[in-house]
Amino acid sequence: MLFTNRMWMVPESKGMTRTTAVEADRLKLVSEGCDPNIDVTRKSKDIFGEVSRTHHAIQTLDKTISNLEMELAAARAAQESILSGSPLSEDMNTGSSGKRKYFMVIGVNTAFSSRKRRDSVRATWMPQGEKRKKLEEEKGIIVRFVIGHGATVGGILDRAIEAEDKMHGDILRLDHVEGYLELSAKTKTYFAAAVALWDAEFYIKVDDDVHVNIATLGETLARYRRKPRVYIGCMKSGPVLAQKHVLHKYANEDVSLGSWFIGLDVQHIDDRRLCCGTPPGLLRGLKRSISDAVKVRMLCGLLPFENRLAIPPNSGR
Repeated sequence: MLFTNRMWMVPESKGMTRTTAVEADRLKLVSEGCDPNIDVTRKSKDIFGEVSRTHHAIQTLDKTISNLEMELAAARAAQESILSGSPLSEDMNTGSSGKRKYFMVIGVNTAFSSRKRRDSVRATWMPQGEKRKKLEEEKGIIVRFVIGHGATVGGILDRAIEAEDKMHGDILRLDHVEGYLELSAKTKTYFAAAVALWDAEFYIKVDDDVHVNIATLGETLARYRRKPRVYIGCMKSGPVLAQKHVLHKYANEDVSLGSWFIGLDVQHIDDRRLCCGTPPGLLRGLKRSISDAVKVRMLCGLLPFENRLAIPPNSGR
């Protein structure tokens, strides 16, 4: 055994107290959190990375929703086509390879307030009833008014269009909220729905204040049947602000459509017969007869309502 009388105390530092290991760890965590010299760059990068991932997820979700809206528009259009007795009802149950090949699909852009214009088109160049079905079956030409829905789905505007469609069966409904500033989006939705519904050689968009000579239009398009990708129309020039996005929507839907085709392998064909212009010969002289004035409007593709201008049935215009 060993005995000693030499005992001493461990001196404590001034201002310091002894702590346990657990307390030391806690103090270390607190001190790290309060250290003003800690590097915040890594945390900032983590935050920006999280924001970037969230933004990417939102874009992906938005794209998915857009695709679903197009599919829903096509499905609703198919249902409308079936309910209206269109011969495409059987084609919708088959694959794209089993679809009939149509010559052209004409979509007449219209609005809720344009009932008189639609009636004028029906009374002039758009066949009705059995004549329209015969045009589809024998000539492969589809003609439909194109319209979306009101801000209030199922409201009075939608019910009025549904009643009109039950009467005539010539309206293609889109999953799109109507609005003058939304014409570009409506145009894109129309073409997506038309391609999903009908396998055609040409897809055409016109306004409801344009009166089409279907026979002349057919002769014009027949010249380009052997060309794989063509964009035909009256090509107007003018400054347009360019954007990087391929499907950027401009206020004017025709400008939007033209810009979408710029980056694609499409042949642009400027056909001045599709322009709304006054022939130079009609401007010569100080006097023009009423018949000449009517010709100008007809050549421009514009006609008053049928209750204002009586059109001979065999006028050929």
